[in-house]
Amino acid sequence: QVQLVESGGGLVQPGGSLTLSCTSPNGTLGTFAIDWVRQAPGKAGEGVSCIGLGGFTIYEDSVKGRFTISRDYDKNTVELQMNNLKPEDTAVYYCAIDMSGCLYRLGPFGSRGQGTQVTVSS
Repeated sequence: QVQLVESGGGLVQPGGSLTLSCTSPNGTLGTFAIDWVRQAPGKAGEGVSCIGLGGFTIYEDSVKGRFTISRDYDKNTVELQMNNLKPEDTAVYYCAIDMSGCLYRLGPFGSRGQGTQVTVSS
């Protein structure tokens, strides 16, 4: 079973930047399309971005132009570079397996990690 581990969250002021990282301790990340999913308190989880095996990417409308997803097969990582952060970006961010391969849409989402908290506040 794939294990996913997220890191890089924290507290940042509006307009600031963070880079989240996702890796798999058993080195299998490179065999999956990966999503970043976020969940704010009291809200359902929403897909933010995904990246397929060939590097194709999809972004949710509210993060287009601000977030960039990338993957490094040698380092076994998928990163989410988040710029111009807004208070509404505050959530726990998870990386998850994209069950449809990130071909046409975000999700559905499979196994995910424990998450990393991102808080945007002045």
